[in-house]
Amino acid sequence: MIWNDDFETLPREALESLQLKRLQNTLQRVAATVPFYRDSFSQANIDIGTIRSLADLQRLPFTLKQDMRDNYPYGLFAVPLEQIVRIHASSGTTGKPTVVGYTRRDIDIWAELMARSFMAAGVHRGDVIHNAYGYGLFTGGLGAHYGAEKLGAAVIPMSGGNTKKQIMIMQDFGSTVLTCTPSYSLYLAEAAAEDGINIREFPLRVGIMGAEPWSESMRREIEEKLNIKAIDIYGLSEILGPGVAIECLDAQHGLHIWEDHFIPEIIDPDSGAVLPLGETGELVITTITKEGIPLIRYRTRDITRIIAEPCICGRTHRRLARMSGRSDDMLIIRGVNVFPSQIESVLMTIEGVEPHYQLIVDREDNLDTLEVQVEVNEQTFSDEIKVLQDLSRRIQKEIKDLLGITCRVRLVEPKSIARSEGKAKRVNDLRKR
Repeated sequence: MIWNDDFETLPREALESLQLKRLQNTLQRVAATVPFYRDSFSQANIDIGTIRSLADLQRLPFTLKQDMRDNYPYGLFAVPLEQIVRIHASSGTTGKPTVVGYTRRDIDIWAELMARSFMAAGVHRGDVIHNAYGYGLFTGGLGAHYGAEKLGAAVIPMSGGNTKKQIMIMQDFGSTVLTCTPSYSLYLAEAAAEDGINIREFPLRVGIMGAEPWSESMRREIEEKLNIKAIDIYGLSEILGPGVAIECLDAQHGLHIWEDHFIPEIIDPDSGAVLPLGETGELVITTITKEGIPLIRYRTRDITRIIAEPCICGRTHRRLARMSGRSDDMLIIRGVNVFPSQIESVLMTIEGVEPHYQLIVDREDNLDTLEVQVEVNEQTFSDEIKVLQDLSRRIQKEIKDLLGITCRVRLVEPKSIARSEGKAKRVNDLRKR
């Protein structure tokens, strides 16, 4: 089913015509109301009146997260503060947070795009949505909440934390849809099993999961342990929050990005050059309907590619391949580029290993080292030393074959790696100390 057939199935030519018109309007507005953009265009010798095609977009300068921090808190807002009805901020671990503001129209569009996203994932009126994304300054909880209400589903505003209560509420309230991070869904399954509860017997049928990179292997693990269809959703607070793009239930292959509101580009993260359609690189997004804080060519740092082939669901909006990592979270170990999701994809194929791991990066005698700490299940942990040694060597070999780097593997007992009720912390880079 499609929520908004008029826009979600627009012919390509009509969609791109709409994008150009909205882009030109957005450029005129930010040039008139946001000093940062007026100065940025001037320094780049750009006359926005010469932006006459979507291809011209690549002539414009990028917007960086640092630009948002430099203009903290309201410097990039394109409307007076009295027109802002909601303020969110990122949970950045360094420096000042990035602040975003929403007008009433922005909130309405956000709810509309989340309703679209839910329906694309197979959610409908009558579903009970257990929303375990965090409420507050983080955009996840309220973004999903407003979309669920727009759709007409019943939403349980659980937020994060209090895992035992989460399980009780899901069971007692008959939740049919779960929204949370993928790592937290596995934690819920694990915690339920510890209490002798079979979460597979819950009425849950769909999980809508995002906020952290996850692999196809992890999807299979989630679907098996929770007996659901696990759908990947993408968003970031700077652009909107959740609801920028989502997989459809029909294909579960690539995330439809709502192109009537966002223009995606893929660039080489080093040179900044726009890459040909279908190549993998860093995702850049331009907002074309936001009022509160429009962003021009925002560098997301997320690594993906655009899938241009038509989707079986009938939507004409292009798709983004699953995020494989981030250009700024990428580890460089002895000259090799490594994403945590690549190591995860290895671990998830190996029997006896649990989906909980941590990467410890350090430097010894001026050489980078990588230690992969991974939990094994109860049966494997209680096995003979030789079995554990063989398992460790196999993991080392698989990682070496895939990435070309040598690592240490440390098998740890079940439940010994700290669990997160939000985004999982996968990397501990001791070289930064």
